[in-house]
Amino acid sequence: MSVAPLYLEPRMEPRMASLLGSAAFLHTLVEALGSPLNLVLPEQFAENAERFRSVLDGSRLGGRVYFAHKANRSSALVRRLTATRAGVDTASLSELQHALAAGFTGDRIMATGPKDPEFLWLAARCGATVHADGAAELEQAAGLVRRYGLPRLRVMVRLSGFETSGAKTLARRSRFGTAMRDLDRLLDVLERHRDALDPVGVGYHLDTTSLDEKAAALEGCLRAMEELRSRGFEPRAIDAGGGYGVSYLARAEQWERYTSELTQAVMGRRPPLTWGGHGYGLRVENGTLKGTLSLYPAHRPLTGPAYLEELLSRPAPGLGRPLGTLLLEGLYDLYVEPGRALTDQCGASLAKVLEVRPSDTGAHLVRLAMNASDVGLEDHGVLMDPVLLPRDGSSAGACRPDGGGPVAVHLLGNLCLEADLITRRTVYLPRLPRPGDLLAFANTAGYCMDFTATHAQQQPVARKVAVHQSAPHAGGGAWRWCLDEQYWPTTRTGDDAS
Repeated sequence: MSVAPLYLEPRMEPRMASLLGSAAFLHTLVEALGSPLNLVLPEQFAENAERFRSVLDGSRLGGRVYFAHKANRSSALVRRLTATRAGVDTASLSELQHALAAGFTGDRIMATGPKDPEFLWLAARCGATVHADGAAELEQAAGLVRRYGLPRLRVMVRLSGFETSGAKTLARRSRFGTAMRDLDRLLDVLERHRDALDPVGVGYHLDTTSLDEKAAALEGCLRAMEELRSRGFEPRAIDAGGGYGVSYLARAEQWERYTSELTQAVMGRRPPLTWGGHGYGLRVENGTLKGTLSLYPAHRPLTGPAYLEELLSRPAPGLGRPLGTLLLEGLYDLYVEPGRALTDQCGASLAKVLEVRPSDTGAHLVRLAMNASDVGLEDHGVLMDPVLLPRDGSSAGACRPDGGGPVAVHLLGNLCLEADLITRRTVYLPRLPRPGDLLAFANTAGYCMDFTATHAQQQPVARKVAVHQSAPHAGGGAWRWCLDEQYWPTTRTGDDAS
């Protein structure tokens, strides 16, 4: 039974489209540095940070944009950020050391996440702001300040479990933060340690994309700031965390069609769309569809800076006035910590095609010099098509030699594991790839590039290079590169890049 191809075309802004349109340049890089290979775009990263900052400026709010470093390990991206107005959010000792070595000073660093004593000591020693998860961290931080004669430490209190006086909002439970109902206990700790701790504000961490939940949390933080003031403290900032989202796909209709057809396939009403009939969280029991689709919403109309702007214009659930206005009237700064959203369009992952063979399902099997841990699309529920870059320089859109049109393929990794599938979804390419061709996965810098990379079976992990154009302000120029660890902000204007 013949079925129409289901495409999920990646969204690409001009810089990314130009890069992936430079096939000869990319083939040269892979020949020199191997497959898989990760590319990062520091200039795009700096522009993204400025876009977020412009939302604060437009709302007349002070504050800072902090990059959630865990989204990507790149030295080039972190070093480029030092030359902007942004800061960096570090969630481990190594990330903190990396930020300091890149050129950040403590006043532009936020220390978040679970903290061992070494991480907490270095954060206090360098003057970073510590986002404390609870009373135990506050007690430990105060002890370190006194023991080592350190300056009074700036701390923010992370809260959770928000309630509003307006309509009830269902909130997903978080393992981070202290419940709002226990705020008094935290304030008691802060009062005992006034000499060691300077509570500059409060914040939250929510594992959600819901504007309603975030609006409730932000209103809760405004109430907590008043509680701090009532105890004689002088809080100055609220941290609204991350979760601003990325739209990975170019076309909403492709996403809607794919998810609808996936449901039909799971129900057995059309041929399978995945390896082994995988349902991405959906299943059928006694003829009834069960489960929840466990995929990232790959096409979203509101993401990144626009999402932040919408949040600030949203009325507080209980107070009924725009959250941005309430922040401004309280003379509060706003901190935001985008990770995925700040790396939007800032990277791509390349893989060489090693083998192509037919299968009994009709879809060809394409083995890549890459494994699933090198491009963690499946781990993060992100579905999008790769871009085919033929080795011979021909158009990827050209028909196959047999006169056929688009071809269905399964993308296999290089590990000796049945589960090593680059994506469980059947992918449609414009023609059958050949050994030596490249597949480029666009927009992988946020969590999908190196978050899960391992040396399993002694396969090499991807090297990383920073790429930029020789005339970025003139709208283009030749692509140039250097190894990620060799990039510094001066590289983009100097003549020392390859």
